[in-house]
Amino acid sequence: MKLLKTIFSRIFIFGLCLVLQFVWYIELFWNLASISVPIMVFCMLLSVLVVLMIVRKDQNPALKIPWIIAILALPLLGGLLYLFLGTKRPARHMRRKLDRAYGRSAGLLKQDPEILRELEEKDKRAVGQCRYLNHEGYPVYKNTEAVYYPLGDLVYPVMLEELKKAEHFIFLEYFIIDDDGMWNGILEILEERVRAGVEVRVIYDDVGCLPTALPADYWRQLEKKGIKSFAFNPFIPIFSVAMNNRDHRKITVIDGHTAFSGGINLADEYINRKVKYGHWKDNGFRLKGEAVWSYTVMFLDMWNAFRPEDQDYEAFRPRVWHPEAFTGTGYIQPYGDSPLDSEVTGENVYLNIINQAHDYVYIFTPYLIIDNEMITALTLAAKRQVDVRIVTPGIPDKKAVFWLTQSYYEGLIRHGVKIYEYTPGFIHGKCFVADDRMATAGTINADYRSLYLHFECGTYFYDSPVVAQIKADFLDTFEKCRLIGKEDCAAGLPKSLFQMILRVFAPLM
Repeated sequence: MKLLKTIFSRIFIFGLCLVLQFVWYIELFWNLASISVPIMVFCMLLSVLVVLMIVRKDQNPALKIPWIIAILALPLLGGLLYLFLGTKRPARHMRRKLDRAYGRSAGLLKQDPEILRELEEKDKRAVGQCRYLNHEGYPVYKNTEAVYYPLGDLVYPVMLEELKKAEHFIFLEYFIIDDDGMWNGILEILEERVRAGVEVRVIYDDVGCLPTALPADYWRQLEKKGIKSFAFNPFIPIFSVAMNNRDHRKITVIDGHTAFSGGINLADEYINRKVKYGHWKDNGFRLKGEAVWSYTVMFLDMWNAFRPEDQDYEAFRPRVWHPEAFTGTGYIQPYGDSPLDSEVTGENVYLNIINQAHDYVYIFTPYLIIDNEMITALTLAAKRQVDVRIVTPGIPDKKAVFWLTQSYYEGLIRHGVKIYEYTPGFIHGKCFVADDRMATAGTINADYRSLYLHFECGTYFYDSPVVAQIKADFLDTFEKCRLIGKEDCAAGLPKSLFQMILRVFAPLM
């Protein structure tokens, strides 16, 4: 029965379709190239032109090298394959819809200049980061209460209590929803709130939910319950660059004044009700106040790109349903990242924190698959005598990706970066903290997919109580980790060779 269930599962059928399609592509290109000498010459010239085009592109070299190697290895087919699969740009229709939505919301996220002036007097490093994010369209706020939760187990009950208080609207946007206990606990509240007249909207990523028990048309089931919903970028079993662009965000907004985000998706393993890879170490945070507005606009832009219904976002502002004054200390700056532009906002936030650190920078990431810019920043910081520590999983969720992560250890350790593996299980949190002053938490992994291909979100915290809370989480976590030494980086010839191949093609994975 288990075998039959696997064979008839959506992910198996789609995977089989992709394999068959790939074989068909290879056979088609091979037959084209073998028809005649002129066609062979044309294919080889095309490959040369494609390589020149790749070299000329304004793009990170790490994204160019794998394709150049592939084309050189397959000169007859490589150019054609790149033209079919290599651009990794969002589909035109997706770009058009999202650009239209961004145009409608332009000007809604306005920066209070007084906050920037105040920050400049406090810390020129911090104001530089905030100005960068403001340049990308995301203001920095005050008057926002923020709380950090070091485990999904701890944030989940708080989410349930806040959802029960909703009186006007609830927005949920998640990469993964699974039909299990965690989601059903939320769904029960959503149904009750709908009956009470609360508007509920849910976005989930179709590919993110492929491995789960969620039916292909789950959004229809939610609609029947009175919950508005759609699956982002529905997966079609064809090779398409658009399939690379996933909605990896985790956002909950309640009545415009309360938001949750962080690393957790809505499935039992994220709150340790289901054990998949040992203890699941994740995190989340809650915002109450002015800064929630940025998360509301992020959600509404995605919603109205694919289900246009809001001509005016003003009804969703934080103070509409919370007329009392907001409290909270510190500076809070939610931000998003999108594959629609050439700006790697998430990576630049990380690089700024590393480059600005004087004393220490601590990092949680489930995957460490980084480009030369990130490697250089980390090693330069260590050489400046900054205490650089990175925590990765002790029990991986994907063996090949774990080996790829480990392939970066030796070079970083050689230059003074400390690597820790979380021995109790899998670490899924994505956090940076530095110098007791600044931190960021959110959905952005230190890997190519998060940094270049996905829709992501995070929040930058400066001089906020959350910074100390995140640091305390790191100090507690280090006690449960194994410090990796140079001797741990040695690998046999087969594994080393496999890691070298993985490193070359990491940007394409």
